[in-house]
Order: sequence, then C-alpha cells, then structure tokens
Amino acid sequence: MEETGVERVSGGCPPEITLESLAPEPLLGREYQDRPEDVHERLRRRHGAVAPVDLLGVPVWLVLNYAEALHILQNDAMWPKGMQYWRARNEGRVPADWPVAPALEADNTMARGGADHARYRAAWDAALKPFQDPGHPRTRRLKDNIRRTANELVMLLAQEGRSGVADLAARFSRPLPLMVAGELLGVSGPQSERTLMDIWRILDAGPDSAVASARVHTAMVALAEEKRRRPGEDFPSYMLAAQPRLTSSALAHELTMLMGMISDHAGILIANAVVEIITGDGRARASLSAGMIRETVNHVVLRKPPLANFMPRFPLRDQRLGAYLIRAGEPVWIATAATHADLRSAAGTSADRATSTRAHLSWGAGPRQCPAPARELANTITTLALECLFEHFATLELAVPADQLPWRSSPFVRGLRSLPIRYELRADYEIPSPDRAADDERAASEERAAPASTLRRLLAGTVTGTIDPYSF
Repeated sequence: MEETGVERVSGGCPPEITLESLAPEPLLGREYQDRPEDVHERLRRRHGAVAPVDLLGVPVWLVLNYAEALHILQNDAMWPKGMQYWRARNEGRVPADWPVAPALEADNTMARGGADHARYRAAWDAALKPFQDPGHPRTRRLKDNIRRTANELVMLLAQEGRSGVADLAARFSRPLPLMVAGELLGVSGPQSERTLMDIWRILDAGPDSAVASARVHTAMVALAEEKRRRPGEDFPSYMLAAQPRLTSSALAHELTMLMGMISDHAGILIANAVVEIITGDGRARASLSAGMIRETVNHVVLRKPPLANFMPRFPLRDQRLGAYLIRAGEPVWIATAATHADLRSAAGTSADRATSTRAHLSWGAGPRQCPAPARELANTITTLALECLFEHFATLELAVPADQLPWRSSPFVRGLRSLPIRYELRADYEIPSPDRAADDERAASEERAAPASTLRRLLAGTVTGTIDPYSF
C-alpha cells in the first residue's frame, strides 16, 4: 500500500494537512473513463473513505464510502450546496474558465442551496403531478406516447432487417427520452436540437461549456416567455401556475435541468440497463425474467448509476471525514458508484437473489433527495423502454467486447457515447411495410394533442443517418 504520511484513524490528520498540500492525482483520464471502479478502489486503498483528487486542474474531495456519503446527504444544514460557500472560488483561486463551472453555477433546484429550495421543490412537484397522477389524462397520454415512440423506433430498426448490428444509443435510448422531454416542455422551436447538444457539452465539461451554457439559457428564456404568453398542458406552464412570480430567467434554469434530467439521464439509464442485463452478474436479468422490471432498474442504478458524482457540498465549519479534516468551504463530491461498491451498502445482495437493496444513493438521500415525481418519471420511461425492447427482440447482445464500450468522459454522468449491439427480432414480430408504417404514423399524429415537433425531426435524422448525434 502506498503511504501518505497521514495516520488514517479518527483524529489522525495533522492540522497542517490541507487539500491543496496533498498534491491530488487527476480524476478524469482514460482509466477513469473506461474503468472508474479501479480508480475508486485505488483511491480507497490509499486514502480511505474520502480522497483528494484533481478535477480538471482544481483540487476537490471525493467521498468513496457509503456511511460518510449518507452522513453528508442527511445533514444538509451542515453540508449545504451552493457556490457561494466555496472558499477557494471566493478567494479567486478557481480559474474563471474552469469547464466544470457552468454546470455548478446553474441556478436550478439541483445546484441551488439556501431557503429557496423548498419553494422550488414544491413548484416541481406541482408541475410534474399532472404527468404522474393515474387519473389525469396527461398521465395516460404520456405513457401511451412513450410506448408508441418506443415501438416506432423498433419498427424503424426492423425495416432494415430482422437481425443485424446497430447503435442502440443513437437508435433507441437517446431519441426516446428526447421525445418525452419535448412533450413535457411543449417545445416546437428550431433550436431544440442545438439545446440538447449544448446540454451534453455542459455535462461533459467540454472546452466550450461556458458558451454552450449561455446558448441554452437564451433558448430556455425564450421558451419560458412563450409559455407565459401562451400557456399549455406542459411542465413550464404548470410550473408558472404554481409559482406565478417566477422570472423567465429563473424558469429557464429549471427547464434546462428538466431537459438534462429527462433527455440525458433517462437515456443513460436505458442504455446502462441494457448493458447490465447483458453483461452483469445475473441479478438484473433474473428480475427481468421474473417480470420485475422495476427491480431490474433498481439493480442498474445500484451497479451502473447514471449520475456518477453528485453536485458538491461545502461544510460550514471544519469537519473530520474519514482520515482527513475537511476545512470549511472546501468542495466535497460524492462518487455514487464508489459508495455503492462499499461493502456496507452491498450487504444482503448475493448474486443468487432477484431482489436487491434499495439503500442506494442514486436518487440522493435526506432533505435534498430527488423528488418522488421526478424519480417516478425516470423509472416510467426506463421500464416502458425495457418492456418494449425485450418484448420485440429475441436476441440483444453486445457487438463489441464489454471493455471496448465507448464511455463518455464526464465529471457528472456515467454514460455511453454509443452502444453497438447485435440483435435479432422475435419470430412473431411482424415488420410493417413502409407504406403501412407511414399510414400508422399519420394516424398516430392525428391522435396527439400537439403537432410533430423539431425533436421528432431530430429523431428521424438520427435514425436515417442525416443527423450525426455525436457531431457536436
């Protein structure tokens, strides 16, 4: 074991040890991109429950153990969110062009600290309720449209042959939640495609993340103003009804969060679920075979959580965590997958069981846990997507070795750039002729409340190859 010069026992961290003095190793790199679990374990062996790491040139703390992560999440008053608490940033020691900053500076419910959180959370609950209430027509319409779009995607793939090789991310797991996001937002403008691509740039901390963030905000402000003038049966209109005093800028931040959560997070969850079912330890496949699809999703968020690292917390005063004394105002990130790998969180999840622990932290914990309506929406999209896939395909397997899957390099999410799969349709799947498929699509369009949007044109472009979803 590599020595650090610090005795890892309670109270064992010398007072002169600071985050900056530890020369932390870079977190993001090829090894972390391909095998983050190896990086987490090396850090855990060297440092224990919490480790200093370099995040694109800025030193931060990374929490690796479950108990310490849960302690932070359940003590929001002592470990708040909010960039205003970051001492190094307030002292000018964080580069102004740090590519992670645009995501952290977003003034939305996920990143925001302070007293306003409860007010915004209540508005979120009210705005999502029409899409979650079993008795509300919008809930039934949304689920019907998710199923219809999923079936359309399978049909488009089937028209190329009963078997073959395809990128399931570009052909299914990304466009499906993209359609859902478009329906929730009620979007119909020409900037929709660029907005989604810019959100990916921000979450992946690309070199142009600041410019992308400005473009997204401008587009979402325009959408907010449109919904204020002409409200509809959509999330922004419902949120304005719940909080009429929201400014267009404030609502734009929340709409950006929703689009990222639905279009990116849910898309990652679908793709990660397919990978876990195909390559995992058998528990996800066992629960799927037993018809327990929601339990399948539970396995996936335990083993391959889409949100790799939570937004940072900042202790209000010096706090001992693991081997180290965390100074007031130092950034503390929670590595979700690392905490799940901690043996204490894996207790009782033997490989021969089809049920798993629900103590995972994928949705957070404590007072800032992801709101139940948002969790339910993500679960609904994913379960309906998996139902469709495994209903229509007799075979789904990776077309490349698992260790060659192209993972994104991101400080926030753990998702694939592409998912090459080899597929074969079930023998009883009837492939519609192109003419019949066109007729069915026209009939379905007439049933929908809104006309086909720019997002549906993006779907057609990604499927036919006229739009490259990775060209950004």
